[in-house]
Amino acid sequence: QVQLGESGGGSVQAGGSLRLSCAAPEYTHSRKCMAWFRQAPGKPREGVASIDRLTGVTYYADSVKGRFTISQDNAKDALSLQMNSLKPEDTAIYYCAATLQTYGSTCASPSVSTYGFWGPGTQVTVSS
Repeated sequence: QVQLGESGGGSVQAGGSLRLSCAAPEYTHSRKCMAWFRQAPGKPREGVASIDRLTGVTYYADSVKGRFTISQDNAKDALSLQMNSLKPEDTAIYYCAATLQTYGSTCASPSVSTYGFWGPGTQVTVSS
């Protein structure tokens, strides 16, 4: 089974921007939600943004609202995360993920336990 694959991570100064991309294999096309999670050293993995694959409705954690934008291409082959006004506290490994379920009522407040398909992650480092 082809794995999800993130790209676009790197190092940037505070206030800068990065765009993360995730190659989404065909088996993710029918999944209810896709999301971006991040994990900083010593902290639990947290969901920062999610999108309903069918409706395109998006959700953002309060910590990134107004700065990050999640999107998917029309063919659902790619998921992106545009990150602007980056802060040192955004430093983490970023993962894209898809839910196991193909149905559900909402993609809000993404939880690690409901996402069964993961990429290996990409490092984002923001310096002050």
